[in-house]
Amino acid sequence: MGKYLLRRIVNYVILLFIAVTLAYFLAASALHPRALYEVVNPPIDPVSIENSLREKNLSDQVPLIQRWWTWFTGVLHGDWGQAPRGGEVADEIGRRMWVSLRLVTLGSLIGIVGGVAIGAWTATRQYKASDRVVTAASLLLLAMPTFVVATILMILATKFNQATGLRVFEFIGETGDRGSYPLAGLVDRIQHLFLPTLALSAFGIASFSRIQRNLMLDTLGADFVRTARAKGLRKQKAVMKHALRTSLIPTGTYFAFSVATLFTGATVMELIFTFHGMGIYGVTTIQQQDVHGAVAVVAFSGVCVLVGAILADIMVAILDPRVRLS
Repeated sequence: MGKYLLRRIVNYVILLFIAVTLAYFLAASALHPRALYEVVNPPIDPVSIENSLREKNLSDQVPLIQRWWTWFTGVLHGDWGQAPRGGEVADEIGRRMWVSLRLVTLGSLIGIVGGVAIGAWTATRQYKASDRVVTAASLLLLAMPTFVVATILMILATKFNQATGLRVFEFIGETGDRGSYPLAGLVDRIQHLFLPTLALSAFGIASFSRIQRNLMLDTLGADFVRTARAKGLRKQKAVMKHALRTSLIPTGTYFAFSVATLFTGATVMELIFTFHGMGIYGVTTIQQQDVHGAVAVVAFSGVCVLVGAILADIMVAILDPRVRLS
């Protein structure tokens, strides 16, 4: 299994390098940092503009391949370049990355584990009342825009706070007023993370439960499960040992490629709950003609996919004996 995972990791790193390089060429061709200086009033001397852009490796007068090489050698030393208006991209990424990780990780894990569990359970109860209720609730959630769900949660939280006279739920920013009691900082973090985590978890559970239910229905009717039951294996054990294990293999693959979209797709949540994470930063880099920032966001998304793909490969290697044998 070690050789299999090592081969996959090497492939992913090569793909990540190609994707980030293409992203740099695309961003450097489509974005125009010079335009930020040319609209300033009073006007700036063109020579000063050129010197400033060259200093930041953003001048379109320099050949693209030369700019890329300068940027790439800098990245190898941990330098992701500068924004057109100044400021190190590495510092911005280092700060916002942890905000997104705190916002998305817990909600994603709850959504995936909860969705798989509910999907497997409803598959064993096909067309019963519980299956129909879960299906209706999942479809309702998937049909609602993200901002609607987040707004409903905020309204309910506000009414609860008003009814109790306490600030149980917080939904502005990552932190707020901390008390002086023990673990006040941790409690404050949990209060601010609760609602966005709940919203992200709800969408994850709704999505993964539909996928897992359909996969489970296919495997429950498979010959190997019916053979196991015919040999006297109890239904619960046949479902857990054979049907669920087999159906988790494609779910793991789907999870791998949903990781990047989870981070960058959480932009709406960041806007609503005022989290300054990678999603908002990605939008800001485009608006501010920030070539280096936009490429750094792409690289972050690529690393997320790489980590998710490695986790999926480990999961597949554990669940599928054919991978270990090969």
